[in-house]
Amino acid sequence: MDLRWVIENDLNKEDAYSLAAQLNVPHIIAQILLRRGISDAASARKFFKPSLEQLYDPFLLRGMSEAVERLRRAVLGNEEILIYGDYDVDGITSVSFLYLLLKEVGANVSYYIPDRQIEGYGLSDQGIEIAKSRNVDLIVTVDCGITGHKEIEQAQTAGIDVIVTDHHEPGPTSPNAVAVVDPKRRDCDYPFKQLAGVGVAYKLAQGLLTRLGIDDSILENYIELVAIGTSADIVPLVEENRIFVKAGLAALNNSENVGLKSLIKAAGLSGREIGTGQIVFIIAPRINAVGRMGDAQRAVKLLTTDDEKEAERIAYVLERENQHRKNVDEDAFHEAIQQADRLFGGKMPSSIILHKEGWHTGVIGIVASRMVEKYYRPTILISIEDGVGKGSARSIPGFDLYESLKQCEDLFLGFGGHKYAAGLSIEAEKIDELKQRFEEIAARELTPELSAPKLNIESEIRLGMIDDKFIKLLKMFAPFGPQNMRPVFVSRNLQIVGSPSIVGKNHLKFKVRQDGKVFDVIAFNMGDLLYRLTPGESDLDMAYVIEENVFMGRRSIQLRAKDLR
Repeated sequence: MDLRWVIENDLNKEDAYSLAAQLNVPHIIAQILLRRGISDAASARKFFKPSLEQLYDPFLLRGMSEAVERLRRAVLGNEEILIYGDYDVDGITSVSFLYLLLKEVGANVSYYIPDRQIEGYGLSDQGIEIAKSRNVDLIVTVDCGITGHKEIEQAQTAGIDVIVTDHHEPGPTSPNAVAVVDPKRRDCDYPFKQLAGVGVAYKLAQGLLTRLGIDDSILENYIELVAIGTSADIVPLVEENRIFVKAGLAALNNSENVGLKSLIKAAGLSGREIGTGQIVFIIAPRINAVGRMGDAQRAVKLLTTDDEKEAERIAYVLERENQHRKNVDEDAFHEAIQQADRLFGGKMPSSIILHKEGWHTGVIGIVASRMVEKYYRPTILISIEDGVGKGSARSIPGFDLYESLKQCEDLFLGFGGHKYAAGLSIEAEKIDELKQRFEEIAARELTPELSAPKLNIESEIRLGMIDDKFIKLLKMFAPFGPQNMRPVFVSRNLQIVGSPSIVGKNHLKFKVRQDGKVFDVIAFNMGDLLYRLTPGESDLDMAYVIEENVFMGRRSIQLRAKDLR
C-alpha cells in the first residue's frame, strides 16, 4: 500500500532557531521539540530528564480521597481485599503491581481475573460469586469496572464494598461504588487524562502510601510492571506515561523480579537492552497469550512469585501459549482475508465487518489490527457462538471508533472501549444491520485524505548531519510510542552501495552513501521493493528512522527504512 509522504512544515523557523540557540542543539532537534509542545529551555530540560518527582498529586483525581480512605481502613483492619483485573497486559500488570504493593504494606489480599472465553471482559457474576466464597470485604477493580453497574450492585447486596479504578470511557452515569477513580470521568479535572489502567493503579498506591505515612519510594520496586502495562496498552507516551516508562525501563533492564527475569530469558532477550519495542513486540504478546488462550492468572503468578523454579515453569508455559496463539492468529487472519476478498473483491468499502462461527475470541483483536494494517479501514471481527457474537474493533487515525459504535449502541448487548479499540457483543441476527449502519457512518466520516495511509516526516536531512551528537540527542527523546514516535526523516538522491539482498522473511538489507557517509539500512517486509534499488545509482529517496543496532556486543548506527522511492 503506497504511503503519502507528509513532510511537516508547520513551524515558525525563528522559533526553532531561537530554541536551538538556547539549548545549543541543531535546529532539527529544536523542531522536533516544538512539535511535541516544548517551546522553552526549562520545558526541554524537564522533557529530556523525566523523573517520578514530576508526577501529579494523586488526590487531584476525582474519587481518590474516598478510594484511599476505604482502602486504608481495609489494610489497617486486616479486611479481605480482592483485586479484580482484566486479562490483557495492562490488567495483568495492574493486578500484579497492586497485589505486590499491598502485600508489602501488610494487607490481606488476593486477586481474580475473569476467564476471557467464559466470562468476557470486566466484572462478572462468576467473579462476584468467587469474591463471596472468599469472604471478601472489599473489591478493588483495576483496568475495568467503569461500566459494571449491575455487578457492583450485586457485590454490595452481598455486603462487599467496591472501589473502581479504570481508564476506559465511562457511560452516561458512574457505577454506584464506594469510590470511582477514572481520569476520563467527565467531572474529573485531573491534568492528564491518558493514563493506562496500571497508571491509575499506581496513583491509588501513591495515595494510599501518603495516607499511611509510608515513603512512596517503595513504588520503585515495581515500576517495571507499570512500564510494561503502559507500553503494551499503546496509550500516548507523553507526560506521566512517559515518566512511568522511562523509569520502568531503567528498572526492567536491571530487574530483580524473578518472574520477569525468567520471561526475559525465555524470550531470548537476556543481555539485550530492552526498550518499548521489545515490550510491545516480544514481552507483551507472551503475557497476553495466557489470557487470550486460557487463564490469565498464570501470568500474575509469574510476575509475583519469588520461586525461581516456578517462574521458569510458568515462563515456559507462556512461550508455549504464545506459539499456540500465533498459529490460531495466523489461521484466523487468512480466513478473514479470504472472506474480505470474496465479499468485496477489488472494491473495498469504507469499513470492514466480518463474522464467523468459531473464531477464537482471544485472537480476533490481533487479527482486526492486522486487517487494519493490510486494508487501512476501520475493522470489526465477530466470533459467533450460540447465536451471540463477540467482536473486537480496531480503527485508523482520524476515525473515532468509540463514538461511531455509540451511534449503533441500540444493536449491542454491550460495548466499550476508546477511540481506536473497542469490544462488543451482539445477537447474530443484528450483524447485517450493524454492517449497513456502521458503513454509512464510516463512508460519511472518512474523507479521501483520512482513507489514505500517510507517513508523517519530521524533516528532510542529509546523511552528513547524522553524527554522534545528533544520535545522542535523538536518544534523549526516548521512550518512543504514540504521540512521541521515533522521528522519521527523509534523505534524497542516496547512492546504493554494493548489492542489496533479501534476508529473513522478505526483508531488504542494503547500504546507502551521501556526503561521504555510509550507513546500513534494514527495510522490514519490503522485499517486493528490491526493484527500486539500483547498485551504484544515486537515485533513491528514503524515509527512515535512525536506530542503534547491537550485534555481538558491537554498537552501530542503522537506518530503518519506512518507505523507498
